[in-house]
Amino acid sequence: MTAYDAIVLAGGAAKRLGGADKPGLRVGGRALLDRVLSACSDAGTTVVVGGRRPTVRAVTWAREEPRGGGPLAALGAGVRHTEAEHLLVLSADLPFLGADTVGALLAAAGLGDAEGAVCTDGDGRDQPLVAVYRAEPLRRELALLAAEHGGLAGLPLRLLTHELRLSRVAADPLASFDCDTWEDIASARARIREHGSVLDEWITAVKNELAIELDVDTAVLLDLARDAAHGVARPAAPLTTFLVGYAAAKASSDGGGAEAVAEAARKATALALRWADETETP
Repeated sequence: MTAYDAIVLAGGAAKRLGGADKPGLRVGGRALLDRVLSACSDAGTTVVVGGRRPTVRAVTWAREEPRGGGPLAALGAGVRHTEAEHLLVLSADLPFLGADTVGALLAAAGLGDAEGAVCTDGDGRDQPLVAVYRAEPLRRELALLAAEHGGLAGLPLRLLTHELRLSRVAADPLASFDCDTWEDIASARARIREHGSVLDEWITAVKNELAIELDVDTAVLLDLARDAAHGVARPAAPLTTFLVGYAAAKASSDGGGAEAVAEAARKATALALRWADETETP
C-alpha cells in the first residue's frame, strides 16, 4: 500500500447536535474518532485537528486558527505536521469507514496525473473529507487560497477541490456516512447492531476497551463454546472460553500470539468432545 499520513478534522461546532462533543459520541461502544483512527491505523503520522482527548492510538494534535475557522483552516493546520507524499483527509464522524476504502482511495490517487482521489456517496456526490490528496498540490492550493483571501478561515472546501484534478472512488455507500444529527447517530447505532455485523462490532469494541491487538478466529471460539455447552453444561461455555483466553495469554508471553489461542481452543474442544463421549452408552 502507498505510504501516507492522515489528517482527521475533529474540531467542528456540531451545531446540529446541540454543540455535543461529536468526536466523542459512541457508536457500537467506540467513540466516533476512535473508529476513524482504526480505519487508518497504518498511516505514518496521524494528525487530529481538534481538542485533545484520549484516543485508541497515539496521534499528533493540532488546532486551527482561529478555532472554529472551518475545514480549510483545520486542513491547513494539519498539513504542517505531515511529511508523506499522500495525505488521507477525513472527518471524525465516519462510523463505517474501513481500511478497504482507504486503500481504494490511495490506489486511485496514485494513477496518472491525478492530484488526489475523493470518495463519492450513494448519490454520486463528492465527499472531500473522505479523500486522499497529493501533498504538493494540496499545499500549493492552500497557500494560494490563503494569499488570495487573507487566510483560510471560513472558506468552503469547494474552493480547494475545484482546483485539483481528482479521481472519483465509488466505495461502499456507508463509507462516507457521517453523523451530523442525532437521527444519524441513532441510525448508525441501529445499523451496528444488525445481525450480520453485531458480533464483529462487539469483538472489536471489547478488544479496543481492553487494549488488545490480537486477531483471533472467532469461529473457533464459538465452536468451542457450543461444544462445551452441549457436551458438558451451558455454564461451561463462558467459563471454558475464559480459561482458554487465560491459557493463551500465558503462552503469548512467550511469543505465541494468535497461534496460542488456536492451540488452547483446540485442546479444550477435544476435551469437551471426550467429555461428551463418556455420557454415551457403549
